[in-house]
Amino acid sequence: MKTEPIILDPDPSDAEDFEVSARAMERALRARLIRRTREGLGLSQVEFARRFKVPPGTLRDWEQARATPPDFAMAYVAVIARHPDLVVAALGE
Repeated sequence: MKTEPIILDPDPSDAEDFEVSARAMERALRARLIRRTREGLGLSQVEFARRFKVPPGTLRDWEQARATPPDFAMAYVAVIARHPDLVVAALGE
């Protein structure tokens, strides 16, 4: 088993806290960006998924940091954040 570098140590005063690896932190930051983009548009997960042709389960897994969205998905979310109407038009909605 590989040992991942730890970038955030657990809080010793919190028995339920845990250490965080670089990979886990990256996944969490990506999850936050996706969730904030969706919430900034005022859409539920189902509405966002439907409008931008993302499988709802995939979106949920990304937002809950269960899965790491690939770089192309992050690029797509960045375009959605800046030009949501243009993306909808390009998708033919």
